[in-house]
Amino acid sequence: MKKIEIPAEFEKMRSLEDHEVRGAVLSLLNDPAFVKIVKGVVKGVPIWVHKLYTKRFRTVNSFQLGMICPFLVRILKKATTGFTKDFSALPDNHQDYIYLSNHRDIVLDSAYLDYILLLSGKKSVEIAIGNNLLIHPWIETLVRLNRSFVVNRSATAAELLESSKLLSKYIRFVIEEKKSPVWLAQREGRAKDSDDRTQKSVLKMLAMSGPDDMSLSERLQSLHICPLTISYEYDPCDWLKAAEFQLKRDNPDYVKSEQADLDNMKTGIFGFKGHLHYQVSAPIDNEIAALDSSVPRNQFLDQVAQIIDRHIFEGYRIYPCNRIALDMLRGDNAEADNYTPRQKQAFQKYLDGQLAKIDIPNPDWDFLRERILTMYANPLINQKSVTEQ
Repeated sequence: MKKIEIPAEFEKMRSLEDHEVRGAVLSLLNDPAFVKIVKGVVKGVPIWVHKLYTKRFRTVNSFQLGMICPFLVRILKKATTGFTKDFSALPDNHQDYIYLSNHRDIVLDSAYLDYILLLSGKKSVEIAIGNNLLIHPWIETLVRLNRSFVVNRSATAAELLESSKLLSKYIRFVIEEKKSPVWLAQREGRAKDSDDRTQKSVLKMLAMSGPDDMSLSERLQSLHICPLTISYEYDPCDWLKAAEFQLKRDNPDYVKSEQADLDNMKTGIFGFKGHLHYQVSAPIDNEIAALDSSVPRNQFLDQVAQIIDRHIFEGYRIYPCNRIALDMLRGDNAEADNYTPRQKQAFQKYLDGQLAKIDIPNPDWDFLRERILTMYANPLINQKSVTEQ
């Protein structure tokens, strides 16, 4: 395979290439902070480390298949009741898509997309990750080894435009030159109430690159955006999100600590999730092409965002807990035909257990309960908004 020359302007943000894998692995093994973290979360560390030392990984894919996928399988066995996918809408002859998805977990959203693609014999995705999460050197090495590229979340207002342009150019380079897929969240950060909406700023950034003679519509079409819906039956971080809602309500200046970010990350990875489902829509190139491109730019981008949102809403896997939460939130039984009394009792017990984990000053239990119920009800509310029209 012909080696792709990577422009120097991407050096500080790009993912690692195959020839850099061994050096990255050895740097991880020589980092005491990384080894300490591994010992804290992985059983059988000597075996795991031995595999890193002795396996001569020559490509990113081989590293992911040999080290990351077995870890993901372990999570599936211990923290889920099942994992399904439907990628049947994708054409067979392409891999260079942007998977634009709702955002449930900082680590696992893209990791399980990689798992699906790698086990299908396809390329894993390049992943956008904010530099705010790279709080230790080993984290940056590990994520770049897993095809992550770094998004500058700390850019000043003056730097933001140039930073966004560079990001857009890199994503287009990955799609058009490397012929590799990309994963992006539809918004910056997770939607903590599960009301998943595409931020227009993401689309604006994507449209910043491309030849000057390309229209806005053509620039977005050429990136082959595929909406991806990620559905969790249970969100292990629901109680942490609810607590954060109250902390921010009571103190508008509240900012999560680095330790809180790490706690969220660990809970999201290892906490119980119930069933997981990944649903992919076909590329929306034709739907974008069908829009009236003569309307003002912001109006056009709003319409593209609405197309993406509709596909994501339609793709939700709706579980009994979503229907129960909506009835509990509204105080009625409109969805009762779709779940059993036993399922409702089980969800109420789950809800009580999650609330009991919250330890903050002056907990507002009614507010916290409403926040968690809203998280579970919103996917159903949004799906109904596009399927019952």
